[in-house]
Amino acid sequence: MVGGKFMRGVSGGERKRVCIGNEILLNPSLLFLDEPTSGLDSTTALRIVQLLQNMAEEGKTVVTTIHQPSSRVFSKFDKLILLGKGSSLYFGKASEAMLYFSSIGCYPLIAMNPAEFLVDLSNGDVNDKSVPAQLDDDKLAFKSRHSPAEVQEVKHPITHLFLVEAYRLKVGEADRKPASVLNGKVEITAGEVKSRDFEATWWDQFSILFQRGFKEKRHEYLSTIRVVQVIAIAVVVLLLWWHSDASSPQKLQDQAGLLFFISVFWGFLPLFNSVFTFPQERLMLAKERSVGMYKLSAYFAARSACDLLLDLTLPILFLLMVYFMVGLKSSFSAFSLTLLALFLNIIAAQGLGLAIGAAFMDLKKATTIASVVVMSFMLSGGFYLKNVPGFMEWARNVSFNYHTYKLLLKIQYSCSCGFIREMGVGSGGLEVGALFVMITAYRLLAYLFLRKMKLY
Repeated sequence: MVGGKFMRGVSGGERKRVCIGNEILLNPSLLFLDEPTSGLDSTTALRIVQLLQNMAEEGKTVVTTIHQPSSRVFSKFDKLILLGKGSSLYFGKASEAMLYFSSIGCYPLIAMNPAEFLVDLSNGDVNDKSVPAQLDDDKLAFKSRHSPAEVQEVKHPITHLFLVEAYRLKVGEADRKPASVLNGKVEITAGEVKSRDFEATWWDQFSILFQRGFKEKRHEYLSTIRVVQVIAIAVVVLLLWWHSDASSPQKLQDQAGLLFFISVFWGFLPLFNSVFTFPQERLMLAKERSVGMYKLSAYFAARSACDLLLDLTLPILFLLMVYFMVGLKSSFSAFSLTLLALFLNIIAAQGLGLAIGAAFMDLKKATTIASVVVMSFMLSGGFYLKNVPGFMEWARNVSFNYHTYKLLLKIQYSCSCGFIREMGVGSGGLEVGALFVMITAYRLLAYLFLRKMKLY
């Protein structure tokens, strides 16, 4: 696990290597890295630079910023740009940098790592380094004309100005020379856009993203605290509805309350789990999508399938614990249909959670909207209120709680029962159809919101 804000994962150095490997997977023609060796030990840093050198020898362009590399790492570079206070102090072959600075009178007086010497020189540090005698005279003149505070504020200005001017003279001389003198020959390489050596098919992308999502989320969905939560709720339900029956209207009403609770609980839980999916992965999704690592449809399908598989695990445990102990129909067909209705409810709730998360991409906003939606669906779900005002009928029609509740009632009781007739429960086909429509609509909305959202 790489880890993140809420989960400890790999170390900073390992995370950096994962990031570099992520970019290399795309086989880029140009690779730009910002301090890839910072925080790594010298051996690991050398391995990374050796890998980058191998890529460069294959025809790729690799550009990297680096601070004080070891001498072995420095020897791997082909070209070097040395900057000081925003100005260029050297640009050319890395192996010729020391020769250039020696030619202008700057060289180390003691054995020193070339990279360390160059970084010190760019910062104006001339201790243990030889500089031209004229530069020392200019320094003394500068100190005599300025106060100590001014000299301290402007760190080694004379050294910096000397190095900048020396490089400008070098560039000016190079510009006046003909190309044949500089290079012996002029080589022009046509800019050819190379196609990637390997581009995964949609199914490959889906498969890899599904595996990654499953490995990442299984610890969260099947964590000890989540399992304990579901078992604890199941125990409370068992204690309250132990061996209940529907022998009287009042007892039937009590059992209907159990069925309504099941539809609400297993709508609430997967909805809020799904709300966090896209906001939490926004940064990673933006980074990977910005370089075209995979198609958005493959990511969406893989994430939905992974969450769905994990979301359907705990409801089976819950129903196995509760169903046969609370007085519901004890036939296998009734149990299977109840489980199927619960699955449809979970899939619809998950789709709505994904849509809300994709629409706002902000955890506070998304959870607030999700809370309002859940409460609205619960209140209009048919248990608290039988006759909903006409102008609020739409809330009941789009409530997966309402349709699941009616479906559970149909499975458990005969349509001849007065309570069931009041609920308007028919054959159950209408409720199943409504749930399938909601499943499709919610997921389509989630995909459209994700597609239109500015990720970067």
